[in-house]
Amino acid sequence: MREFLAQGADVEIAVVKSNASFFREVFPELRQRVAPGYHIVYPRHGFNMGLWLLKNGAHLNAVMRYEHRYAEEMVERHGYDILFSDNRFAFWSKNARNVYMTHQMRIAFPPALSSLEGIGVRWHAARMKNFDEVWIPDVQEAPGYAGSLSHAGPCPCPVKYVGPLSRFDSQFDSLKNGDAPDAVKDLDIVAVVSGVEPARTRFENRLREVLQKVPGRHAVLLGKPSVPYATWTEGNVEFHTHLPTERFAALVRRARHVVSRGGYSTVMDMASLGAKCIFVPTPGQYEQVVLARDLSNAGYAIDIPEAELTEATLRAAIGEATKKLPEVGKGLLQTAVGTLLEKM
Repeated sequence: MREFLAQGADVEIAVVKSNASFFREVFPELRQRVAPGYHIVYPRHGFNMGLWLLKNGAHLNAVMRYEHRYAEEMVERHGYDILFSDNRFAFWSKNARNVYMTHQMRIAFPPALSSLEGIGVRWHAARMKNFDEVWIPDVQEAPGYAGSLSHAGPCPCPVKYVGPLSRFDSQFDSLKNGDAPDAVKDLDIVAVVSGVEPARTRFENRLREVLQKVPGRHAVLLGKPSVPYATWTEGNVEFHTHLPTERFAALVRRARHVVSRGGYSTVMDMASLGAKCIFVPTPGQYEQVVLARDLSNAGYAIDIPEAELTEATLRAAIGEATKKLPEVGKGLLQTAVGTLLEKM
């Protein structure tokens, strides 16, 4: 979005209600349109996710039909030239240029359902046929950040690798090259809580219990932008309901280690901030399990399953040597956006 704005495009945001306050904080000058949500609930146990999808398949198809009608109506009413879909399967219009962004060319299935993975790949390819381009936030040279997820199989429409994307990139270079945030590591662990309920609150409660037993000074970002800002301390842990982007970046850069979920947006953000990461994948989101495992195997992170997150495993993780995630793919996004806008 920042790159489109930097290159002179007029941008509006189709946003679900739960994310509206975050985008209003980051892009206060941009008009928002309320979009339909998928309302996916991730189960406690990952092997139940396939059953959930089967049970709710009709609901998801209904949402996608509504989403497509919504997109067509928005283009007809407001005259958009480009619809940019952030992994929204039906956000396209026959009267606009449609770009679909995903890092999951291969949708990862848990081992018990691996025989169905081909069906998932074909289903996803059928959704992508409706778009003019697919943009992948990774680099073309494997393994990149997303490994086999972003480097798998043919695509039914043109593909562009646009490099990893983070809200902490060029706009906050001063935080990377500047002063205290990079020079002073006065927090042992910063934990970042994110995701949908009930997994978000479960992760928060586990961190609250574990961090108070681990010596040192820690902080927890609760990821609640929809509630008024508050901060408080419990023992050796300071809590923040949420932080604006600049303060979020500064806090993370003070940490010797960051504990977070293993979603791909988080991976890219932590790479931009130079964090040493301990990933605790959300149960039921096997994509996070694969990302955390692959990055751990490459020496760029530590992987702890949520059920195994204890004082002992966290102490062991912060004692292991890991490399910072590398920064790669600079300039790819700028070129992709420029080429797209030239076609309009």
